[in-house]
Amino acid sequence: MTDFKKILIANRGEIAIRVMRAANEMGKKTVAVYAEEDKLSLHRFKADEAYLIGEGLSPVGAYLSIPEIIRVAKECGADAIHPGYGLLSENPDFVDACDQNGITFIGPKADTMRALGDKASARRVAMAAGVPVIPATEVLGDDFDAIKKEAAAVGYPLMLKASWGGGGRGMRPILGPDELIDKVREGRREAEAAFGNGEGYLEKMIIRARHVEVQILGDKHGAIYHLYERDCTVQRRNQKVVERAPAPYLTEAQRAEVCDLGRRICAHVGYECAGTVEFLMDMDSQQFYFIEVNPRVQVEHTVTEQVTGIDIVQAQILIAEGKTLAEATGKSRQEEIQLNGHALQCRVTTEDPQNNFIPDYGRLTAYRSATGMGIRLDGGTAYAGGVITRYYDSLLVKVTAWAQTPDAAIRRMDRALREFRIRGVSTNIEFVINLLKHPTFLNDTYTTKFIDTTPELFQFKKRRDRATKILTYIADITVNGHPETAGRAKPHAEARIPKAPKALVEPSMGTRNLLEQHGPQAVADWMGKQKKLLLTDTTMRDGHQSLLATRMRSIDMIKVAPAYAANLPQLFSVECWGGATFDVAYRFLQECPWQRLRDLRALMPNVMTQMLLRASNGVGYTNYPDNVVQAFVKQAATTGVDVFRVFDSLNWVENMRVAMDAVLEANKVGGPRQV
Repeated sequence: MTDFKKILIANRGEIAIRVMRAANEMGKKTVAVYAEEDKLSLHRFKADEAYLIGEGLSPVGAYLSIPEIIRVAKECGADAIHPGYGLLSENPDFVDACDQNGITFIGPKADTMRALGDKASARRVAMAAGVPVIPATEVLGDDFDAIKKEAAAVGYPLMLKASWGGGGRGMRPILGPDELIDKVREGRREAEAAFGNGEGYLEKMIIRARHVEVQILGDKHGAIYHLYERDCTVQRRNQKVVERAPAPYLTEAQRAEVCDLGRRICAHVGYECAGTVEFLMDMDSQQFYFIEVNPRVQVEHTVTEQVTGIDIVQAQILIAEGKTLAEATGKSRQEEIQLNGHALQCRVTTEDPQNNFIPDYGRLTAYRSATGMGIRLDGGTAYAGGVITRYYDSLLVKVTAWAQTPDAAIRRMDRALREFRIRGVSTNIEFVINLLKHPTFLNDTYTTKFIDTTPELFQFKKRRDRATKILTYIADITVNGHPETAGRAKPHAEARIPKAPKALVEPSMGTRNLLEQHGPQAVADWMGKQKKLLLTDTTMRDGHQSLLATRMRSIDMIKVAPAYAANLPQLFSVECWGGATFDVAYRFLQECPWQRLRDLRALMPNVMTQMLLRASNGVGYTNYPDNVVQAFVKQAATTGVDVFRVFDSLNWVENMRVAMDAVLEANKVGGPRQV
């Protein structure tokens, strides 16, 4: 029995990091490989060692190069290789190469992979094990006349499936004979590019189907456990979008049946390590039909881990070392494995659902993920500043939510997805949130065609991203300047310290002296006799309200007030109070507006101070009772206001009468604002 010291992960992104974490917890060293185009991927930096592979090869070709993977494994001294999922994970030639070089492959044997990894031969294994299969052809040849006859014998509609690989690649629905040749050619090209093998076959398509899969673990001593089933029905173009465990619509009898079918197939071939047996469930007949075996860990393995408490990746490593299932899982027999609660997984991708799910790429300008009770995140290159390239799949992070009931798990997932803030690239988050709230999903009546036949799933508002827009605007103005200042001379780099003007003479008689000595009628009579223009300085009220968001402090006004008294006694008034200045002083400057008025009054004894009064609102933002307005005017007059400029939104004098009468009652100057 071997204990691995160093494990090379022949994969990238999220699954590579997942394996590294499992190995790290077991005290094992990890080795990453990365293509040149993947040099900024996070998995490279999570490993103890990382090596560049695939010089001169394509971005994906680097990871598909068996000689390159073996070269690095031998050079770094790795004693085992974990393939993750996808890429080389289902290639029996890779298993052979590992065996020939004395490196343990963490997965099933090559012979098992050839028997089950090839979907066509897996069907034969299923039939030999007494497991129902969907009517299908043998592996298709190159003679299209023969293919037409085979298709007609099975009967339309059909599904083209790649013999090797998964993830929906190479799959094509074929509804009639007129589509047959083109769809077969398309599927073969896609399978060849994805798996290096374009081989495929035709299978009868079940119209109203659910997708149920069973998680299997088998050791080198002949023992096999199932870890119950997962529901993978919610798919888009045969690519899973939401996965659940256990399947919420199965009865206990159906659950026992499908798990036994999955276990029976794997027992028939003496399966070792982790694998997934997939079935279609006909919703009309409630019959299960074998689809395929995925001889690897699945993307959605997280939901099974959450409801069983078994770490599938660590179990893979322990089984490959020769441990028993009891040692690998902590369960001495099948019956000890119990389901606890419900879990679902959503894949957050950089795709635009409203634009045919076209993958987006670029830099993540902001990335804030979710957390909290029952939330698990399995991410790849998901961090602020990370670069999403166009060379690899669009998966950003897998979000897994666990709760005691299916409804609670869905609500928890919804909350978690709403917490995400991802900027810089498009994502499918709003689409998935929409899906989770759809009645068909909530009542468990969805089929594998749910997304394709439910257009309202695509009717949602994109997030407004206001923060990024504001920051972009500020950055643009900071770097390029405001368009309204184009061509103007820039202010001096060294800002001058503001200094109050010096008093040129002693303060002389002004309008306030007239008001104090003879009253408001005398001021009105004096104004009527003037032939010159009378001026009010509004710097301390409207001036800084318009230019500085009303942020001028009391100290700045107080310092300059004596200069007004000495140098500008001929002013009619100084407007320094009321309106927004009152509110801003309280809420933003943390100052007392009444004290500001007292100080200004004391320092400008000869010039009338003026305020802007909102008729029935005073200085507030709602209508107040008449007695409140009257009391406010009286207090303002006592504290230092001489002139009350009263206004109404409609300039309706009758609505301003209470305030103006209160001004006259206080023996001050008042009148409506002119607009």
